Amino acid sequence: MWEIVRAGGPLMWPIILCSITAAAIILERLWTLQDRRVLPQELPQRVWQLIESNHISDNVIAALEQNSPLGRLLATGLANRHRPREMLMERLEDAGRHVVHELERFLNTLGTIAGVSPLLGLLGTVTGIIRSFNAIEAGGMGDPRALSGGIAEALICTVAGLCVAIPALIFYRYLRGRVEGIVVQMEKHAIRMADALEAARGRERPAPPATIGYETLRPGAVG
Repeated sequence: MWEIVRAGGPLMWPIILCSITAAAIILERLWTLQDRRVLPQELPQRVWQLIESNHISDNVIAALEQNSPLGRLLATGLANRHRPREMLMERLEDAGRHVVHELERFLNTLGTIAGVSPLLGLLGTVTGIIRSFNAIEAGGMGDPRALSGGIAEALICTVAGLCVAIPALIFYRYLRGRVEGIVVQMEKHAIRMADALEAARGRERPAPPATIGYETLRPGAVG
């Protein structure tokens, strides 16, 4: 392996760095974007129960905010539950933008790696060909060994750049689509929350002391 890296020339090092960075981003995003970490299945139903029973407190909102990205969005809705629907939707949209920004973390870097890696390979190809021509100019065509170094550099860099770019591009597209699907689900929950809060305001009554433990909304308590 070391001999292959050496034969690929100096441009192999940035390609290797790109491969390590891409692998780290892919693993981190695959772990972070799991449904149980982003969209806990039972969380919305528990929040609707709190709204219907009017068991909402600052402790509940704080625990919900720490639960998951979806929890942060729903916590924003509960914190602004007494505002008019138009203002409530503005707060939810603003919170949603922050959540989406967190979900898309590092994806632009992964996309850049997918685009830059083949260009680095192409640059290595060009430098390898230049090296071969310099060898021809210095010693002529009589010794094939004089050309082998430049040809090897050209081919190895091309292959290395493509080997990094192809999986990086595949996972970039997959993760981008994953985030878009999560955003659609969050939008549905945000609209449903706005409807539930508006209906709750129509039948608002004095609330008894909260009996639903807010500990169930803490991270890891759902899913």
